[in-house]
Amino acid sequence: AGVLGEGLVPTPWQTLRAAHAMWSDGTMTTDLRASLARAGQGFAAGAAAGTALGFLTGNQRRVAALVNPLMSFLRPIPAIALVPLATAWFGIGEQAKHLLIAYAVFLAVWLYVHDGVARVPADYLRAARTLGVSRRRRLTEVLLPAAAPSVVAALRYGAGLAFLALVAAELGGAQSGIAYRLQVDGQFLRTDHMFVGLIELGLLGLLADALISAVGHRLVHWSDGS
Repeated sequence: AGVLGEGLVPTPWQTLRAAHAMWSDGTMTTDLRASLARAGQGFAAGAAAGTALGFLTGNQRRVAALVNPLMSFLRPIPAIALVPLATAWFGIGEQAKHLLIAYAVFLAVWLYVHDGVARVPADYLRAARTLGVSRRRRLTEVLLPAAAPSVVAALRYGAGLAFLALVAAELGGAQSGIAYRLQVDGQFLRTDHMFVGLIELGLLGLLADALISAVGHRLVHWSDGS
């Protein structure tokens, strides 16, 4: 108590009361709606682009030779470092937030998918080519199923990063959202409300991971680790 100060660590009951108050006055639903929209749109865009490019670079060595150095340059640059630049270019509107989240998800998903596709045994594709299987069928019936566990892992990891980037995006300028509310509550030392926000972020990440894992397990039923 002497280190943190009296009242700065809320009890479970205080946190529950804060959650009830935030739900009752509509604050929680407003913030959840805003944050879910941002995380969802950013994740969808980043995951789609990362998956597509990952398949391309993982399957085409010449393309990989051109793209991989750029990706290696970008990966150490976190989304939070781009907040000032995104704000300068796009303002504090939703577009900047979506782009920041998509950026973080894109890089992570690309890396997982690229590695997964690149590790598909060449014998699989060579055998299909020898049997006269078309390029499109080799992609959909050989490459995609073999790399599917890596794609599912990429999406699970990307979903977690979407919420990490969401925090950076909302702290860069917003009028609603879970991270925005955390910042406001922090200024007034409302730690019970802050705990509610942290729990919300954790639960959203948990639910997103469970959903992707469940869908992935159905699509890749032979992979117990997906």
